[in-house]
Amino acid sequence: MPTTFKPQYETLCAVFDASTQKYADRPLFGTKQRGEWQWMTYGQFAREVAEVRAGLASLGVGNGDRVGIIANNRPEWAVGAYATYGLGAAYVPMYESQMPTEWAYILKDCGARAVIVANAKIRDAILAAKAAPDEDGTHLTELEHVIVLDAGAGEKGMGWAALRDAGKKAPAPAITPAPSDVACFIYTSGTTGKPKGVKLTHANFACNVSAMHEVFPMSPEDRSLSFLPWAHSFGQTAELHMLFSMGASMGIAEAVDKILDNLKEVQPTLLFSVPRIFNRLYDRVNKQVSTSPGWRQAIFRSAMKNVVTRKRLAEQRRTSGTADLKQRVFDKLVFQKIRDLFGGRLKYAFSGGAAISREVAEFIDNLGIVVYEGYGLTETSPIATANWPGARKIGSVGKAIPGVTIKIDLTATGDPKNGEIVVYGHNVMQGYHALPEENDKVFTSDGGFRTGDMGYLDEEGFLYITGRIKEQYKLENGKYVAPAPLEELIKLSGFVANAMVYGDNKPYNVALVVANMAEVQKWADAHGVSGSGAALLENDKVQALLREEVDKHSADFKQFEKIKKIKLISEDFTVDNGMLTPKMSLKRRVVMQRYGEALQTLY
Repeated sequence: MPTTFKPQYETLCAVFDASTQKYADRPLFGTKQRGEWQWMTYGQFAREVAEVRAGLASLGVGNGDRVGIIANNRPEWAVGAYATYGLGAAYVPMYESQMPTEWAYILKDCGARAVIVANAKIRDAILAAKAAPDEDGTHLTELEHVIVLDAGAGEKGMGWAALRDAGKKAPAPAITPAPSDVACFIYTSGTTGKPKGVKLTHANFACNVSAMHEVFPMSPEDRSLSFLPWAHSFGQTAELHMLFSMGASMGIAEAVDKILDNLKEVQPTLLFSVPRIFNRLYDRVNKQVSTSPGWRQAIFRSAMKNVVTRKRLAEQRRTSGTADLKQRVFDKLVFQKIRDLFGGRLKYAFSGGAAISREVAEFIDNLGIVVYEGYGLTETSPIATANWPGARKIGSVGKAIPGVTIKIDLTATGDPKNGEIVVYGHNVMQGYHALPEENDKVFTSDGGFRTGDMGYLDEEGFLYITGRIKEQYKLENGKYVAPAPLEELIKLSGFVANAMVYGDNKPYNVALVVANMAEVQKWADAHGVSGSGAALLENDKVQALLREEVDKHSADFKQFEKIKKIKLISEDFTVDNGMLTPKMSLKRRVVMQRYGEALQTLY
């Protein structure tokens, strides 16, 4: 599609050169070591990238090769990425939580020449896969080098320190890749169960970053706490590459259960997150309020009411000195104390990866943390639309970013109001690796990418997501149901850890509800209900509690969307049991294999 957009950067190597020169003395990555946060500067990062680039070159890695990485976020992850780009090679990230069979499949499919791994355990799994033939009788013949980040590589593979030492002995200058060269393969789950390699070019990433410079410039004073995996496109582009390009810094969270502690220590000004984290904050604050003395609850309600009043006045272009005065008082007495949970400096939060409920977004916004929701997929690098200062509507995923066009294909759904979202622009992937038939399915004749998501554009160009076409099903009465938005609302209950709504060709909807066993147990103990674990869910009072919670959080569902019956389970959906993808998306097919019979009994 024609565009006047002129990117500031054309390659990730251009981003690297500009940032490491301009911000050499500023902090970039923070890690907690022996109880203290240590910060790597942009200059130190540049030196390590040069060493690792030369080290990889000494192993024979060059233009057109692939380098895999199996590790969680750490400075070495980013060093490996930019070292790889500087050789004209492509980076292939994987998750530590994936199965060894998936690592082997991805490394073979992309033809990786080298792989960087977090530890000896992963190294041994890769070497075992290399030694043994896979299901089609072949080996990982192209994989020549396994590099271990943690100390102790021993005789198997090469240590990270040894790689850097090799690079110091034989420096290798960076090449200048073409914007159309592939920078990264990101593997995403396919319909057949085999991951698909999304080929993203330097231009895909660099133009995405450049577009955000136009609508949401940030300061070198900005800081985030990084916990979204960089192996996923949202964390990689929106956080790693974008913040790097703006001279900002990133503290790297120790672990998921340390996020709240790390927030207080790192004191971020901005946060990139998925709705699940915001849902936890929403639940935590509401629980604290509900168990507080009556006078505190009254103050909190008054504070929230005053925020709503000020927003309504602002929409009417009016002001109120009384409301403004109350806001200053309430902000100090109420909201700042809640923001202190995030370190006290948090100004705005970016939500992506899945739709955040309007209720939660407005709640966070009312606390004085401005929420900007965006939309995209791995195949769109990922940012396609975003809310930004001066162009924000809560409930929407924003407008198309500069250089991108959104169209709605109504013929794909047969719905006069909602159609398939089709994306055009610099962010659209080069294609799926070695899967021409899959490419034919997703690309339109004029170069658009069919997202598989349903939505509509309002009169101002703001995009609203209404569901996923493949997840949508039809009830017996002919009504279409998009389950994901319904599930997100049910999960706002503190007693619900997860949920899956079902009703394909059935007279009504039912739901598989994963109980938050810790909270259910607390409730049971407080109400004299005996039992523990899965057996507790058989208790009539517990079942009534969860039924009431589902009804409360589904009060705004359309009549045909209502959940008539529920099945309680104690086993959560996780990556380890195969019911969630590494980016935390629900694998409905796997859940149905496990619990389909139980759901059928509800009919």
